Amino acid sequence: MQYLVAVDGSEPSTEALEHALEVAAQMDASLTVGYAVEPRVLVEDSGEEAPTHAQVGDRIYTENIEVAEERGQDVLDDARDRASDVGIDIETTLLYGDPVESIVEYAEQSEIDGVIVGHRGLSERVEMVGSVAKGLVEKATVPVTVVK
Repeated sequence: MQYLVAVDGSEPSTEALEHALEVAAQMDASLTVGYAVEPRVLVEDSGEEAPTHAQVGDRIYTENIEVAEERGQDVLDDARDRASDVGIDIETTLLYGDPVESIVEYAEQSEIDGVIVGHRGLSERVEMVGSVAKGLVEKATVPVTVVK
């Protein structure tokens, strides 16, 4: 079995990784950890993410792709360290674009048997199930495990 666990550095994604490591160990499965690189939209002079384009007008900009990749690689390096601590070898990959679309596409192209994701990510919005987890459940062609 080959599983893909989607991470973004949030606590729920870390819990999903921990669950995926347990599954991989119990089932002698292969595990790939993926991070979707999507540059953040920021407001000039504040360093904060902008809620909408309309609210910030000309002060909005998109962070440099290299910064987004570096952030993703840091998250993947942490995942590799966690896996190593429990004696599991993992593959890691940076995916590009919308997290739902890039995860679904990778799962289809790489013959992934299942996706594991945290119930919510870094968004500050209060939701029982985050938009990425919900989108994966709706669009993935393989089983999706949402970890809470």
